[in-house]
Amino acid sequence: MRAAFDRELMWLVGGVLGVLVVASIIGAVLARRVTSDTERATVANLNARIRAWWGMCAIFALALLTRGIGSVLLFSLISFFALREFITLTPTRHADHRTLLWIFFLVTPIQYWLVWRDWYGLFAIFIPVFVFLLAPARTALAGDTERFLERTATIQWALMICVYCVSYAPALLTLELPDYEDGGVKLLLFLVIVAQSSDVLQYTFGKLFGRRRIAPRVSPNKTWEGFLGGIMSATLVGTALWWITPFAPWQAAVMSLVITLMGFGGGVTRGALWGAGGVQDCGRVGGGAGGGRGRFEWLCVAG
Repeated sequence: MRAAFDRELMWLVGGVLGVLVVASIIGAVLARRVTSDTERATVANLNARIRAWWGMCAIFALALLTRGIGSVLLFSLISFFALREFITLTPTRHADHRTLLWIFFLVTPIQYWLVWRDWYGLFAIFIPVFVFLLAPARTALAGDTERFLERTATIQWALMICVYCVSYAPALLTLELPDYEDGGVKLLLFLVIVAQSSDVLQYTFGKLFGRRRIAPRVSPNKTWEGFLGGIMSATLVGTALWWITPFAPWQAAVMSLVITLMGFGGGVTRGALWGAGGVQDCGRVGGGAGGGRGRFEWLCVAG
């Protein structure tokens, strides 16, 4: 089983690297050939996404080389920065600062420590039960009742999206499935590949064929053509990768469809959040192409 696992993982990693090399070459050629400002902006955005993929692959490679602990540390950092971005864009008051301090430096590390220890019974309820009840009480002790419900709900929702949901990604490494020993690594890569493929393919189809916008005020770049083309293509990608999962092809297709749909929901939610926070250009948050951290809103919801 170990030999089969290593061979499958090598094929998968080699395939991803091959696609990135081809994409990088195409991006470089397009950057030299386009002439109009609109085309340059589109190609620059595409190349920024490709560079983000290279960066993510390097980080994931380092994390997976250390197996569980590396991936747990990686996703804990993702949660930390995603939570920081979320809180920056939402209204908070001085009375919330101690609660936020607890959440950043106590709750988030504990959640990922539980993942690392494979303590699923507590990991699954720690945030949605215990922290859900304790965070409002801690905020109430500060004595500031102005917009209390709004502030408390914001903190709780931030925790659920940025920490709780994301923590389920490295938790895949702890799964013990019959005849699928050490398969959590491949399941994690399956999740990331399908989610990120959906993101890139929706963008590509939207730029090529997009006409009808889905939610212009929330995410003006998302179109029905991009949505349908990206969802179907990414689902096919996931179906084609059924051999690295414990699923039959049709089951891999269903799982891929769910991941892409939930990822789309994550992108729309992030757009609404940024709009509420007054951010007009999503590409400027986190360094272009939606930001390095922005690539993970697909994981926040799909997780």
